[in-house]
Amino acid sequence: MSYDQAEKLRNQLAPHRAAKTIAICSGKGGVGKSNFTLNFSIKLAKEKHRILVFDLDVGMGNIDLLLGMQTKHSIADVLNNRISIQDAIVKSNYGVDYVPGGSGLRDFLEIDQHKKAIFYQGLELTLREYDYVLFDMGAGVTETALFFIMSADECFIVTTPEPTSITDAYGMIKHILLNQADMPIYTILNRSRNSRDGQNILNNFHTIIHRFLDGEAQGLGFIPEDGNVMKAVMHQKPYTILYPKTKASKAVDSILHTYVNQTSGPLRRSGSFMERIKHFMER
Repeated sequence: MSYDQAEKLRNQLAPHRAAKTIAICSGKGGVGKSNFTLNFSIKLAKEKHRILVFDLDVGMGNIDLLLGMQTKHSIADVLNNRISIQDAIVKSNYGVDYVPGGSGLRDFLEIDQHKKAIFYQGLELTLREYDYVLFDMGAGVTETALFFIMSADECFIVTTPEPTSITDAYGMIKHILLNQADMPIYTILNRSRNSRDGQNILNNFHTIIHRFLDGEAQGLGFIPEDGNVMKAVMHQKPYTILYPKTKASKAVDSILHTYVNQTSGPLRRSGSFMERIKHFMER
């Protein structure tokens, strides 16, 4: 056996490390969650990580719009076994792969066991091909969305300074902790007026979570209000690409740095994503 053949065999026999899974959520719509998901993913990809985003914001297809792309298939086609996950994956120009959104997630609980088994098999194989898999969840909590959120290794909550947004984010965190007390939760404040306001709002928010939910959330940082974000949306380009020096882009850099420093150790949750999602779906 040649050296190359032996190396290939060792690679085939070696255990595959599954991706870290992150559910990115918000208590209400319109807080910039999908835009953050995309730009955070691009920054992760620039650090030489293999990134996949599942657009699970039912019926919206926000990732497509933000990238200015038109796609033939969506997560709905995957869930109904019309195509495989691998065939649904779209490669963007920015190092981030994604599975487009669709309305299929709404009916996931009604899918028969055979289709679910095929979906699980494809998902398990896909998780081995990436370093991070991010689930861009819809606003609020549906039963199906909750299964994906509770199964993830970590959860990001994106909110804005508005009282209604903070209240809804609190409700989301309460729901998650009641169902999965060991879930690591990280918060991002979007459209902050300034750094002082941003830090104060996050600190107060975390104090409330600790006092009334007996839970913990770690702040990853805040993204300031930035007119270039909307300009990038209108151009259907990620703002970290179109305006890399703008305030919002620098803030995402800072959030990534904080995240990497806070999560450099082993995962805090037991079991794997696949073990958890099968458990939640079948109970």
